[in-house]
Amino acid sequence: MNVSQGVVSQMPFVARRRVKWGDCDPAGVVFTPVFAEYVIEIAELFYEHLLGMSPQHAKQSHGFGTPTRALAFDFRASLRPDDEFDTEVQVSEVRSRSYVLVLTARNQAGEVVFVANHTPVCVARAERKSIVIPELFREALVNYQHQYSQAVNRGIPEHIS
Repeated sequence: MNVSQGVVSQMPFVARRRVKWGDCDPAGVVFTPVFAEYVIEIAELFYEHLLGMSPQHAKQSHGFGTPTRALAFDFRASLRPDDEFDTEVQVSEVRSRSYVLVLTARNQAGEVVFVANHTPVCVARAERKSIVIPELFREALVNYQHQYSQAVNRGIPEHIS
């Protein structure tokens, strides 16, 4: 079985992804919009790690959603079919209604492919209006942020290959 995505490390949280042929343009490089899909998919894996269950079920049971408020990329290298890359997730800010994830993707040579700043906002699912981050989720984000800082300060590599 060929799996295109999976978790490599939990601290720091790192997901590995393999580029599929259909992710690429005729020149054989990943289409720019596909990178947004990669970020959202990796964020969902991260939420599953934080919440201990599938992300959509967890968010549904707590009555909130996390649509993207902002997404910015710094592209540094291209990816081609069958390339594998690892993406590390850092929680850089936890605000009252939104938070910022920094996702740094590296190819198997360790070179940075892209850095994405992803800012979701918490919303009440039914009303689709922003809400304060639910306490359970806020606590999980802040705990991860704290553990990440401690790991980096102890000299644990920021990226595990």
